[in-house]
Amino acid sequence: MKKVFALIASLLIATLAFAGCGGSSSSSSSGAASSGAKTLKVGATSVPHAEILEQIKPELEKQGIKLEIVEFNDYVQPNLSLNDKELDANYFQHKPYLDNFISEHKDCKLVSAAGIHIEPMGVYSKKVKDLKELKDGATVAVPNDPTNEGRSLLLLEKAGLLKLKEGVAEKATLQDIVENKKNLKFQEVEAAQVPRTLEDVDAAVINSNFAMQVNLDPTKDALFIEDSTSPYVNIIAVREGDADRPEIQALIKALKSQTVKDFIKEKYKGAVVAAF
Repeated sequence: MKKVFALIASLLIATLAFAGCGGSSSSSSSGAASSGAKTLKVGATSVPHAEILEQIKPELEKQGIKLEIVEFNDYVQPNLSLNDKELDANYFQHKPYLDNFISEHKDCKLVSAAGIHIEPMGVYSKKVKDLKELKDGATVAVPNDPTNEGRSLLLLEKAGLLKLKEGVAEKATLQDIVENKKNLKFQEVEAAQVPRTLEDVDAAVINSNFAMQVNLDPTKDALFIEDSTSPYVNIIAVREGDADRPEIQALIKALKSQTVKDFIKEKYKGAVVAAF
């Protein structure tokens, strides 16, 4: 009899254990499984990319696609994760950055599937209210990755703070500065960390997504900012050969909708500009 009770107990425990292991995944995916929904994993930085992606979840659900947003706080891991097939797509970067990333990571086979929006880069300061007030020898923080550093130097040139060697364009580096009348000193910092330098430097060139994460309003707080003609359109990146997947095409169509355009205009008020 004891053996019978032991057997029953064992079966009961096994049944409960099975329910416990599969319970959460079953409950979270049962709707998707029963409706035949496909999960689409998209990597993104939180502001504004993840916020924009949240707006299209209902539309994709209608099409049987469950959008899973995976948030990152850096510019490297989203591409590595996409290349390693941990993601179906990512949404955080512009084409010049992707091109440079691929040149440095030859094994990454990633392509742009569509351009969605522009985040104007701006110059910010807590020490001066006008860039003309910058003193001789002032320190300016700039992103340290090749693409965003070149972009920041072009912006500083447009603001009249320096001159670059002819023809370098977005590939500009600190070594390409040919005129620096204020003898500005440059502090190179990882892009996401540039806003944290504002207390210590005289000015900083910051990507709008990172500016907004620390409650800076690009349209009000930037002393100088890119206009809507900026070539740095943020893109949906995918692995080579995946751009024509139905789920990816549905993602792009949803992102390029009037609903998203209206959301960007109302939510970001010029700090983010739709590129479609």
